[in-house]
Amino acid sequence: MTDTAPDFTLPCTGGDDVTLTALRPAPVVLFFYPRDDTSGCTLENQDFTRLLPEFEAAGAKVFGISKDSLASHDKFMAKKELTVPLLSDEGSEVCEAYGVFKEKKMYGKTFMGIERSTFLVGPDGQIAQEWRKVKVPGHADEVLEAVRAL
Repeated sequence: MTDTAPDFTLPCTGGDDVTLTALRPAPVVLFFYPRDDTSGCTLENQDFTRLLPEFEAAGAKVFGISKDSLASHDKFMAKKELTVPLLSDEGSEVCEAYGVFKEKKMYGKTFMGIERSTFLVGPDGQIAQEWRKVKVPGHADEVLEAVRAL
């Protein structure tokens, strides 16, 4: 795969904006998740939080992205003791650029939402690996292995 990761600047918990190209040459893990404080999203964020020291030891930056506001992210992080920085994409431009804002169905209703997906952006800004329709158990460990293999 030789797709360049779409660049973006988004507000981040902790008060700074994050620009993807400014993070080079560090590998970057972007995990898109549907919603703060829901069961699957909580588990995914907890898994990445648990492994954050190992991602950092491998030289990688890790960010969670959803359409929730920074205020929602801050509450979520405090409530669940999360340490992975979260980016707010309220306008869904970044979700759309990465093709994760999709039509979903639940309980017979159709709606637009984020399909749980993760992207590993290599030091050159290319998407090194992507995971679509992610199942949470074991996912963060799998992403860590891919970072170490870069």
